[in-house]
Order: sequence, then C-alpha cells, then structure tokens
Amino acid sequence: MKKVALVTGGSRGIGLGIAQKLAQSGFDLVINGIRDENFVQDVLENLRELGAKVIYCQGDIASTEDRESMLEKIKNHFGRLNILVNNAGVAPKKRNDILSATEESFDYVISINLKGTYFLTQAVANWMIEQKADSESFIGSIITISSISATVASVNRGEYCISKAGLSMITQLFATRLGEFNIPVFEVRPGVIKTDMTEGITEKYDKLIARGLTLQKRWGFPDDVGKAVAAIAKGDFPYSTGQVFMIDGGLTIARL
Repeated sequence: MKKVALVTGGSRGIGLGIAQKLAQSGFDLVINGIRDENFVQDVLENLRELGAKVIYCQGDIASTEDRESMLEKIKNHFGRLNILVNNAGVAPKKRNDILSATEESFDYVISINLKGTYFLTQAVANWMIEQKADSESFIGSIITISSISATVASVNRGEYCISKAGLSMITQLFATRLGEFNIPVFEVRPGVIKTDMTEGITEKYDKLIARGLTLQKRWGFPDDVGKAVAAIAKGDFPYSTGQVFMIDGGLTIARL
C-alpha cells in the first residue's frame, strides 16, 4: 500500500515541484490549493501520469472549517495520511518598510503562513498519533517549508520574515512533542527560488546572483526543493528529527 502525502499549496511553484518528486517516488497525493478544482485539472492529470493516485482539496489553511473539511475528505478517500508537507504560504500584497507596514498586511500573512500551518499540523499530528496507535507499522512524518527569511532580515516584508521564523519554531515544537511517538518533523528552508512568487523581482535577483549572492551562481528551482522533500519523506534521514535542510545554493553561509 502506497504512503499518502498531503502537500498544501501543491498545485503551483515550490509545492508542485514537491508533488512531482513525491509522485515519482511512489507516493499517492492530496493536493491542497485555494483555486477551484477546474483550474488545476491539467496539474492533477500530470501528477497522475507520474503514477500517483491524486485527489484535490480546495481550501484555505487559515480557515478552521476548510482544514476540517480537507482532513475529512482525505479520511473518506484514502483512510490514511503518512506525510504532511506544509508548503502553502503568501507574501505581503505590498512590500512596505517595517516603519510603515499595516496591521491588515500582518494579519493576512501571519494568519495563512503561521496560524494556518500551526493548526493544520496540530490536527494532522493528532491523526498520526491515532494511526500509530491503531497500527505499529504506521510510518508518518511532517515536513514544513519555511524560507531563508526565517533568519535573513528583509525590512520591506517584516511580516513574511516573522511568519517564516515562526515556522522554524513550529518544527522544533512538534519534533519535541512527537518524539515519543516516533513521528519525525523536519524543516526545509529554500533560498531564492524561481516561481511565480518571485517573478516580479527576477531582474533584481539575476544581478545579485551574478554578483555572488549565492555560492552556486544560479536560481534555485522547485525541483531542487522537491528532491530534498522526497528524500526526507522516503525516510532517508531516520535519525534527524527537528533538523533544518538548507536549499539555498550557499546563500546563507557567512562570508568575509
């Protein structure tokens, strides 16, 4: 029986790169996104062509009702969930200096990136504990996609940096709490990744990368993150719960 993985925000960008690698690695998939299912049919079919059974759960992870509905649909369809990949997230609608940032923007980003992820992880963790109690052979893990912004300060998007720093602590907390159940929890921290979210700043980062921003002089791609997540999900790091996997081309290495 194949393991089942839920990828939030899995129909585009980094999430899709993760979903593709998980499908290729033998997982069945639950893809979550806020778009209507009609708009992601091509994506779902492409994932099925990679050998995965795939269902789509439309919903906003910031919504209690949507989270509950999502997990109920997974239970009814697959009856199990082995891997949670917390990937869904948003950037501020407008980049404002922290001296002029608005509460509205802060609430929007924190509610999705941090609050939604925290309570989805809580709900899935409890379900995984139940599955473990029902079957000693159950294998589960939780993987959260954060960002180098967890530690690299960007003063024109403070709410985003704070949300990503919070995700790092979520990983530490749940790794600690779930240790007794042998459910490992990991963080994957991407650097500058070429997606629709970074489309508007392509020229800026092309120049920065050319000047040495990253040790590996190229953008990262969703595929780079997908390969890391698939390796973790397959259990290739069985004694590393709570650890951070950097996928940043060496950007965050301190240099003189």
